[in-house]
Amino acid sequence: MPKAVYFLMLPNVLLLDVSGPAEVLRLAGLFQQHYVSPVPQITCSIGMTIGQLAPLPQQWNEGDILVIPGVADSTHYFATEEAAQALAWLRTLSPALAQRQVDLVCVCSGALLAAQAGLLDDYHCTTHHAVIDRLRQQAPAALVKENRIFVEDRGVFTSAGITAGIDLALHLVNQHCGADRALEVAREMVVYFRRSGDDPQLSPWLRYRNHLHPAVHRAQDVMAAEPEAEWSVPLVAEKAHVSSRHLARLFRLHIGLSVREYHEQLRLAVAQQRLQQGYGLEKAALTAGFSSGRQLRRAQQRWQA
Repeated sequence: MPKAVYFLMLPNVLLLDVSGPAEVLRLAGLFQQHYVSPVPQITCSIGMTIGQLAPLPQQWNEGDILVIPGVADSTHYFATEEAAQALAWLRTLSPALAQRQVDLVCVCSGALLAAQAGLLDDYHCTTHHAVIDRLRQQAPAALVKENRIFVEDRGVFTSAGITAGIDLALHLVNQHCGADRALEVAREMVVYFRRSGDDPQLSPWLRYRNHLHPAVHRAQDVMAAEPEAEWSVPLVAEKAHVSSRHLARLFRLHIGLSVREYHEQLRLAVAQQRLQQGYGLEKAALTAGFSSGRQLRRAQQRWQA
């Protein structure tokens, strides 16, 4: 069933905070999007008039998602009458949020409005670097993180500046639709995941795609399609239509790993999936392409060091 996503639309909303995540979710195909507001029509940050906005919903269904985009000049536009109406409505969201009935997604300065409503208290969160001090002031009980692309904490998702909303939306697609679909959407949009050092949860199929080099992507696609196969560097290079030496240099330059290290990361991800599915150590190792459970454990120790 499609998941309902509600975008809170206020005057002077940053259009890319809305359109970026909305396009990601549209391409994923599992989300039904609604645009809601205290008023039926607004003017956005680039002067475009957006009309036929739906009223603020008064009931929530399990799995609904609320997105609060940022606004240009949040000092002024989060102090308007429309913002005050939205704030009063947001304060009623606390029970549904606490019960994990609804997920909250804040893009850029949208976190400031959530903070005023008390929705970020005791949650790890972030926002655009230019307003992060204001977030601390407005939500002293929040656990504010600096220098982060996005932060997830118990169904509350917050992201940094404008385009980080796209990264966060891709992360949601990864969670709800799987890594393969998230990667398909990212490549369709010609954008790739940007990682932060504190976000180890995303799979290597996505983590090392923050580049635009076609030969490296070809090599990654080949290995990702059959991670359990015995991929030698010359064979991968042949599939990527470059020399072995050149491919090795490209991998180091663009993703910071050797070809073999990247392949091992893929195998580790497959093995972890199998272990979570209840496979024993030996069977999980063999299905991922390792020769034994002992070899799998050694590989895990290498990457944990």
